[in-house]
Amino acid sequence: MDLKCCNPEIKKVHSQVLQNVSDRVSKAFDNFFRRLKNKDKEKGYPRFKSKINSITYPQSGFKFMNNKKLRISKMGNIPIVLHRAPKGNIKTMTIKVNKLGEWSAYFSCETPEIEIKHSSDKFVGIDMGVESFAILSNGKQIENPKYLIKSEEKLKKLQRKFSRKKLRSNNWRKAKFNLTGAHLKIANQRADFLHKVSSKIANKYSFIAVENLSIKNMVKNHHLAKSISDVSWGNFVKMLSYKAVKSGGMLIKVNPRNTSKTCSECGAIIEMPLSKREFNCLECGFVCHRDLNASLNILGQGMSEFKPVGDIVRPSLKAVVCESGTICGELLE
Repeated sequence: MDLKCCNPEIKKVHSQVLQNVSDRVSKAFDNFFRRLKNKDKEKGYPRFKSKINSITYPQSGFKFMNNKKLRISKMGNIPIVLHRAPKGNIKTMTIKVNKLGEWSAYFSCETPEIEIKHSSDKFVGIDMGVESFAILSNGKQIENPKYLIKSEEKLKKLQRKFSRKKLRSNNWRKAKFNLTGAHLKIANQRADFLHKVSSKIANKYSFIAVENLSIKNMVKNHHLAKSISDVSWGNFVKMLSYKAVKSGGMLIKVNPRNTSKTCSECGAIIEMPLSKREFNCLECGFVCHRDLNASLNILGQGMSEFKPVGDIVRPSLKAVVCESGTICGELLE
């Protein structure tokens, strides 16, 4: 059936945008039937939204008129603020709108493959946590900004104001706008922090080892779910992955099992409840912060998976006490 004959409104939309929407629906059902065939626990029947927040032009229908205007088929010339000029051959354009009604255009570009060699030969293991955002195997600690927790009081006030307004009234819409803006600011702060940290690490280290965490299962712990969601480990690892490749380095995900319990010096396994923050090995007497010990184990495991057997240099930590009184480390080979 030709939908354009039945619904004239569809004629106002570019043909390739309609094809892309059809492709999304087709892929959603293909994935659903694949999960049924594989007998996955979560079948996940496709859920369709009444409103979508993005449309994609896969090949054509868009053109830069100049740095201030973008011509879009069926829409006309749209004024833009060009933050960064696209490089390479533009393949697709996606237009998105956030919950505040702010519109953005994203371009997917094809660039020639260039072999990049990392400028550094340094390696690092990263243990991600809640107390500190991350501790590196060289002893450096990245503080947890806790954007959500710091903004909780403001969010509570805005939520109370929103809940008191009459449904669908002008004041209700204003309160909703303010609440949405506060949540969006937190998300932007978190994304900005993750981008900056991941860029620094990817540019400084050519070999990065991280834990392959099952975050979906970890957030089932209701005591830690909010803190785990606030640090956004999943997004951090995604950013670190593509930035490591882009800079000529590599990233390896290791099994997190017993990384906090195993002594990085002698390999003995010690019981370590979450309340215990200092690792004290009863076998060899090695003492350091539990997260620092875990980061060394992550690095050692990552190197053993990457390097051939017999060519493994296991890192060890010489614990020293800094002037501030915190334990830091010097990575030795």
